[in-house]
Order: sequence, then structure tokens, then C-alpha cells
Amino acid sequence: FSEQMLEKVLKELQPLCSAEQDFIEKFFLLNQDAADLEVLKVNMRTVSFPEPTTRLLSEIFSSLEPELRSFLDVCNKVHPFSCLQVLVTLNDSVFEMWGSSSSFPSSFLSTVLGNMLLLAKSSFNKCIGTLCKEIEEVKVSSKVRGGILPFVIRFEEFVNFSEEVFRSAQRRGELDKALVRLAGSVFSSINSLSSVNLKANTDMIMMENFHHIHCFLCQKKIDCLEGKKREAKQRYSQHLEKYVIKYLGQPLEKLNNFFEGVKARVAQGVKEEEVSFHLAYSKQELRKVIEKYSGKEVKRALETLYRKIHKDLSPEENLLPVVWHAMEQEFIRQYQEFEDLIQRCYSGSGISMDFTMEDLLNYFNSITLSN
Repeated sequence: FSEQMLEKVLKELQPLCSAEQDFIEKFFLLNQDAADLEVLKVNMRTVSFPEPTTRLLSEIFSSLEPELRSFLDVCNKVHPFSCLQVLVTLNDSVFEMWGSSSSFPSSFLSTVLGNMLLLAKSSFNKCIGTLCKEIEEVKVSSKVRGGILPFVIRFEEFVNFSEEVFRSAQRRGELDKALVRLAGSVFSSINSLSSVNLKANTDMIMMENFHHIHCFLCQKKIDCLEGKKREAKQRYSQHLEKYVIKYLGQPLEKLNNFFEGVKARVAQGVKEEEVSFHLAYSKQELRKVIEKYSGKEVKRALETLYRKIHKDLSPEENLLPVVWHAMEQEFIRQYQEFEDLIQRCYSGSGISMDFTMEDLLNYFNSITLSN
């Protein structure tokens, strides 16, 4: 409602001020002395007009600028983001008046509206600054269990509102800068979670929120946020990998630790065929570790892992299939690595794991189908 009123006021002001200026210039013959000009900068454009005309109009309309300032203050108080609508209305009004009349830049009203536009930009920048500060200084509770964080939802609400307001705007430079700035604050706040002692898995929360932002930006298709969209996808993938790796070691923890030790010995210069002569990594110790992971135990461990992941992830993002598939791929990679190390470091021993690759694939498939 406020932007409609502002638009109406501006449309009624233009013919009134223009008529008064024309009358003064014709009646007092003020437009004949070309030497008596002053040059002003208004909204990054050069504006020239006769000094006597300006002086007279300033006296006649002395209350115009203060009243417009008061009106803009009222508009800005109607809604937290009313400054966006005010900015668009003034921007479009000035742009249209410049485009529709070659004489407009020399009018008294252009100076007043230029000042109002600067004021609107200042209010808009303050609004964005406040919002960025709120996002950056938000305190995430250590009890948070997951899901989309409130400041991410706040960012999306602002983007949706601003895109609707600027949908038919002739200029959107200020908005584009603001959106990039806000997105930067959101990313910074998500990144800061790594320093918070959360009860839930930090990588899981960061993964979900970056995934949510990426999907949102894919849907909105905003040119200035293409870079942030790519960054969100990259960060989502990074935290997915961290989340998978952190939890993957648990089903085969002792086996994983054993082979990490084997790799460390090889990296230190021990020949592969001599690793088994080290007491901690002998064939007998390997058999002991392998015996702890029968096929039945591995499947049970994977079922426990699936339930844990299901509990961690928020249902609205529907990332369970994605995470579970990533778990499967990483598990297969580790299995192949273990088999390879057994062949290289324990060749001819006849030692092998209790389950095969086919068994492993069946375990994952069975768990997926039963849930």
C-alpha cells in the first residue's frame, strides 16, 4: 500500500512542479540568460538549471522536501523491508522522468527527487547492514538437532520478497550487491558452526544447509548469485564427504585401524612383503581382527549405521538416499583397499575377509529395500 501511495504522490507532483517552473521562467523571462547557470550533481548525473528559478521554486515549495522525507519515514515503518519498495518506486520514477522528457534534468523536482533517491538508498543499505549483522551474530543453540537453520530461512524469505518487489524494476544494481552481501553473511554463519560444540553432527548440519541453499538458488536462477550457487554445491559435497568418512570407520573400526597401521609402515619404508613380520601386523593379528567381522556382524553394523543416519538427517531435505549411496561407495572403496593390502602384504597366506564384494552389495541393497 505504501509504495502505491508514494507512486501516486510522485505522479501528482511532476505536472504541478513542471507547470510552476514553466510559468516562472516565462513570466520572469528567466530562461533567456544562458550564462546564469549552475551545475549540480544529482544521482551521478549532471543537472543544470537557472539559479533564479531554483531560488524561487525552493521558496514556493519549501515544505516539499521535508514532507517527502517524513512520508518516506512512514513508508519505511509499514514493513521491515518497505525500503525496497520505496527504492524501486523512486528509482523507476526518476528513470522514467529522465527518459520521457529532455527538459526534466533541468527541473527543480529532479533535485528534490534525487535527494529522496539518495535517502532511499541509504535506508536500503542500513536495512541490509542490519540484516547481515543479525545473520552473522546469530547464536546457534548447542542443542540443535539438525534441519534448516533459522537464518537460512530468513535469507530465503528476503530473496523471495525482494525478487517480487524488483520483478519489473528498471534497475536492480543495489539489490544484486545486497544479495551477494547477504549470501556471504549466511555462508559465514554456517561455516562458524565448526567452532560450536553441537550435540548433533556439525558436518551433517552444514551439509544439509548448503544443500538447501544450492537447491533454492537453482530454483530462483538469480544471475548475481550464480557464484554462491556453485560455492554452496561445493561446500555441500565437502561436508557430505566428511560426514561419510567420519561415520564409515565405525562398522569396521578395528579392521580400519589395523590397515591404517599397515599403510603407515609401508609409508615409513617397510617393504610390503615384510610388514607381516612386525608383531602388531602379523598374519595371526590380521586373522584375529578379521574374525571379529563376520558377514552377519557387518550387516548388523550397517543396519545400525543406517538407523543412525536416518535419525541424524532432517526429513525435509530427503538426503538419506544420497548419504546412504555415498556410504556404500566409500565402503566399497575401503573394502577394495583392504583386499588389495592383503594381496600385497600377506600374499600366499590364504587370508581373506569373511564377506565378499557381492555380499557387501547385497547387505546395502537389503537394508535399502527394508526401510
